[in-house]
Amino acid sequence: MLTTPAYDIDFRYLATPGHEKDIFDPVKRINFGDDWLLSFGGNFWYRYTHETDSRLNTADINNDFHLLRTRFHADLWYRDRVRLFAELLDARAFGSELPPLITDRNHADFLNMFTDIKLVNINNGPVYIRVGRQELMYGSQRLISTLDWVNTRRTFQGVKVFWRTPEWDVDAFWTRPMITEKGNVDNWDTQQNFFGLWATNKPQPGHTIDLYFLSLINDRNVTPANLLAGNILQANADTHTLGGRFAGNIDNFLYELEGMYQFGRRSGLDVSAFAVATGIGYRLPLPMNPQGWIRYDFASGDSRHTDGRSNTFNQLFPFGHYYMGFLDRIGRQNVHDFNAQFTMHPMPWITFITQYHRFYLANERDFLYNAAGLATFRDVTGQSGSHIGDEVDFRLNLHVSRHQDVLVGYSKMWSGDFLKAQAPGVSPDLFYVQYNFRF
Repeated sequence: MLTTPAYDIDFRYLATPGHEKDIFDPVKRINFGDDWLLSFGGNFWYRYTHETDSRLNTADINNDFHLLRTRFHADLWYRDRVRLFAELLDARAFGSELPPLITDRNHADFLNMFTDIKLVNINNGPVYIRVGRQELMYGSQRLISTLDWVNTRRTFQGVKVFWRTPEWDVDAFWTRPMITEKGNVDNWDTQQNFFGLWATNKPQPGHTIDLYFLSLINDRNVTPANLLAGNILQANADTHTLGGRFAGNIDNFLYELEGMYQFGRRSGLDVSAFAVATGIGYRLPLPMNPQGWIRYDFASGDSRHTDGRSNTFNQLFPFGHYYMGFLDRIGRQNVHDFNAQFTMHPMPWITFITQYHRFYLANERDFLYNAAGLATFRDVTGQSGSHIGDEVDFRLNLHVSRHQDVLVGYSKMWSGDFLKAQAPGVSPDLFYVQYNFRF
């Protein structure tokens, strides 16, 4: 996977004498006189996926399907003052036994199309304004991510002002998320406004501090049925998120702590919700570079939606696939996740990662939410218990060459008391093979 947006990949090393030569060098950093610079790039992937009990369905339906995704971009600069960037995406799915997800298909549309204009220099750092369609990715990606795992990626449209120095990255933005329309030109969602301020400080090498304030204004109407059931996170809300993150390493010890508090109004209720993500890791000074983490993730849930308050955390636009299990059955909403991760490199070109998760509902009377933030199962009595299940994930990436990777993965979940009661007989697993080519 390539979570980094294509427009943030820097090829300026090509201007260094003696750099490693590559067949695609001629399409990078093409100079037109002294002022103009043009680059081209792209990416293609194919993924085969087999799911058992796909999407936690109780009809014993498995799902085998294929995904194809093609991306191509052009990047034009006039000195360091003006930039035009455009990236096309074509995402297709076929062969599935279940209806494709909305994130599986988008036929020939723009993923990014924006203009950057340099406004000024402040403390030896440039300030730019970016206008147009653009991906957003910040910090740990727990709240804002390109969501590269899905076939279409996630993108927005709007305006962003950003300042870059060696010590500080500061962004202020106002955007609307794009609505994926498989056979039509995508349009922005006029019922949602997403804006915020994000600052990242790098006080010294190996340490990062993120501070942020985010607001999501969602003017969609909640259906009467969902309002009655308390399924109100997806609409009719003004959600404000205040948070911070500290991450880094001291010698071979690794650490991370992120806290997020939400307030506002949701379907006439006062919002008070929070989430915490914390972990400690250690990089073993041994061959194959082994590294282990122990983590705990929490996101609050709601015990009673008739008490005038809404306490379920809204995960906004996350990269949930990485953090909450590769099966994508669990989102960062109403959850406890006790998890461990181990990575190693058996060869320099091989990366192996495994994760173990033990999931509980934060509140037994609230919904179980999936990686997309959608409500799936609920026991309003709380008698189904809180233990959702246990998941184990394995992933092996083979870096075949500078331009090619092969990814193989397997994930399995064992149902806990809650899933056994709500989805009897469900025992989901996931197997996938992916080929990725980029230039």
